[in-house]
Amino acid sequence: MEDLSNILTFEVKKEIADRYFGFRKIIEEDTNLYRQKIIALSLDLENSIGFDLVRIYTLLQEDDLIYSFFKISGLSERFFYDSYINKSPAVRKRIFCGRKIRGLTRWSCFKNMFFDTYTILHDHIIDYRTALCRLIEDHDTLREQINLFYRKNDITGIMQFLRGLDRCSTGDTEALKPAPEANFQCCLDDKLRLHPPDPVEELLPIIPAIPPLKEVRAALKEILLLSWSRQPDLDLRHM
Repeated sequence: MEDLSNILTFEVKKEIADRYFGFRKIIEEDTNLYRQKIIALSLDLENSIGFDLVRIYTLLQEDDLIYSFFKISGLSERFFYDSYINKSPAVRKRIFCGRKIRGLTRWSCFKNMFFDTYTILHDHIIDYRTALCRLIEDHDTLREQINLFYRKNDITGIMQFLRGLDRCSTGDTEALKPAPEANFQCCLDDKLRLHPPDPVEELLPIIPAIPPLKEVRAALKEILLLSWSRQPDLDLRHM
């Protein structure tokens, strides 16, 4: 009879452990995937939107024109802005290397490069915002998973229940009394506790959508003409 009791106790323990750690593993894997997605989006942000903005800053050059660009586009922060980088000939050569130059004159090449870059920036921002929204949803899902996990898995209650099973299987008459190791249980609960990862909004910038080129082309052309008048010798075809 004692052997049967031990077997049943073992099976109950195994089922509880499988359920607890199985659910926990799913949450941990989802959390790791969420963090990997944030890293990937951060790298993509630098390689897409970052380079688009640096190209625009480099074409405009002067701070007053760049501020006008912010006002027209609706960008509220100077993302990836560095006055030294924007004016560096070496950086300028690098960021335009491999870019398609369209136009018959120096001015048309300059204007087309700016408008092409703006259009690409517009699309990159849409893609980034879509990915960011998905990560916000992923974070909400993770929080709900963790809340559900603790609604169904109280580690302190589980430990007390398992201790009670052990005592019952050995015939201990004190089985139903509370366990005296309260500090140990609290410490174990803290060590095993699952915490939601940081929200993506605290790790990556929220970049507002910018208007399509057709809506702001005229306004952008005005600041382009000012920029061109300040660097008339610029020739994107020979950089």
